[in-house]
Amino acid sequence: MNNLEKPKMMTYARHMLVCVGPRCTEEGESQALFDMLGEKFKAAGIDKGELRVKRTRTHCFATCKSGPVLCIQPDGIWYYNVTEANLDRIINEHLVGGQPVEELIYHRQEADCATA
Repeated sequence: MNNLEKPKMMTYARHMLVCVGPRCTEEGESQALFDMLGEKFKAAGIDKGELRVKRTRTHCFATCKSGPVLCIQPDGIWYYNVTEANLDRIINEHLVGGQPVEELIYHRQEADCATA
């Protein structure tokens, strides 16, 4: 019997997945956006506490169009064309304010898919 304790993950309200794959953006824009998330999350107060957002790099969403592309879970919201200005809106309006930025949404997962 293994007496090791299971690792515990900190709780978070949402999870932001950012595609940094080479076909999403050719000039590394996605990686640059990902690299600035730590400071932006801290400034918005979503780096800890009940609004904490976890961030993860992914290498391909297989939707190589209009990148940078990112996904917010568990909301099932996919954003495209995420410039730094758009990222600021997504952080302030969606992650802090709770309202997705409708005109930037690339795809919205249907609620039935999330519970199936």
